[in-house]
Amino acid sequence: MHPVTLTLSHDFADALPALARPWSADPAPEPRLLVLNEGLAGELGLDAGFLRSPAGVDLLVGAALPDGAQPVAQAYAGHQFGGFSPRLGDGRALLLGELTAPDGSFRDLHLKGSGPTPFARAGDGLAAVGPMLREYVMSEAMHALGIPTTRSLAVVATGREVQRETALPGAVLVRTASSHLRVGSVEFARGTGDIAVLRSVVDYAIARHHPEAAGEEIAALGLFRAVVRAQADLVARWMLVGFIHGVMNTDNMTLSGETIDYGPCAFLDAYDPATVYSSIDTGGRYAYGNQPYIAEWNLARLAEAMLPLFDDELERAVELAQGVLAEFRPRFAQARAAGMRRKLGLAEARISDEQVEALAGDFHEMLERKRADYTSTFRSLADAARGDAAGLEAALGGDAALAGWLGRWRAHDPDAEVMDAANPIYVPRNHLVEEALAAATSGDLEPLGWLTTVLSTPFTARPGAERYAQPAGPDFAAGYQTFCGT
Repeated sequence: MHPVTLTLSHDFADALPALARPWSADPAPEPRLLVLNEGLAGELGLDAGFLRSPAGVDLLVGAALPDGAQPVAQAYAGHQFGGFSPRLGDGRALLLGELTAPDGSFRDLHLKGSGPTPFARAGDGLAAVGPMLREYVMSEAMHALGIPTTRSLAVVATGREVQRETALPGAVLVRTASSHLRVGSVEFARGTGDIAVLRSVVDYAIARHHPEAAGEEIAALGLFRAVVRAQADLVARWMLVGFIHGVMNTDNMTLSGETIDYGPCAFLDAYDPATVYSSIDTGGRYAYGNQPYIAEWNLARLAEAMLPLFDDELERAVELAQGVLAEFRPRFAQARAAGMRRKLGLAEARISDEQVEALAGDFHEMLERKRADYTSTFRSLADAARGDAAGLEAALGGDAALAGWLGRWRAHDPDAEVMDAANPIYVPRNHLVEEALAAATSGDLEPLGWLTTVLSTPFTARPGAERYAQPAGPDFAAGYQTFCGT
């Protein structure tokens, strides 16, 4: 594909000029493609061969865009660790535009690490190879696990050094999403004090993501309900595979229901609801077990920003918002229970939701008491259903409750094949991610290639890939921390 055949619209910029700042990417001194997601390129209708060419790499770093493209930095606000920042925005990111994929879907093409924008707030606007490859690995692993997410198309080394604690090689991430509209986008619109701006953001989100809301008596309330449901389902689904987002600020919660911003994220090793990996989350606000409560809190902030569109009378608007927000907990519980039913292989005809919850709760208590590995212990259940409990005994053996739990569980005739499809063998193990990123930063991309290949089929065993299913040793796990990369 020649660049002139790629059309990038400026739909967001046209519809929401109050949230768009025209801007261009900084030049990359020596751009070099590190990794290209050829499968995603095909889904987007892009030619992988062209993207690997010098002209294609120039496109990927925003240096040579198609005629008519109008890149912008997006404005948004956000509650960060509970404190409100009225003006955040894309400090080191750029929306190149939107493209229409062959399947008809409308997708943002977006850069991260492309240089400072008017929202950079004294930051350098740049990104290092390691954090950009982390987002590539994590987002594509989440996609393979069936979790709605932004996707990563490519990572390009810039040839520029980025100064953090030390000088690091710089890179740009190219990602796609159904959009980058966030709770913080609505908060920013409300902060302008112009009800027309707020209404335009809400109308745009309805048209782009939740068109069914337009048919409701109060369309804005319909949008709020759709986001509540999407986020309840999303957080339940990512918790079922042991994911910890790490920085669930309102500017990192999308209106579409896609996971966004893979900064200090990680996956559980030893099960503990209080697990925190992020170096900046010193109070544990975004711990694994807190995630549904934080999602609900963020949604309350969305409701506050949208109140003028619910009703002219504040008291009535608040009442309507509270009624919809109250749907979050049962929706989350329903999504979690359905997922846990699959993880335990229990058919609806054989066991009630309440019994599933009891079995799941007791199983998690054993996991926590033994500090068992979350992913591999759940995976071993399928073997136990087939009569081989050796893996489960290795993880939970010695717990006095295990024999009784196994008896209760087996009485409901668990389906091993259902469990195989719900419990991954491979997730982005923290020690393997760090190993691959360290090698890539030093110029060796082979470990990253193997890791991404294995993670692309997380439910299927690969001969020779046994180490990718094994947890880290206690020395690594004890002091592990993740970082934002800014």
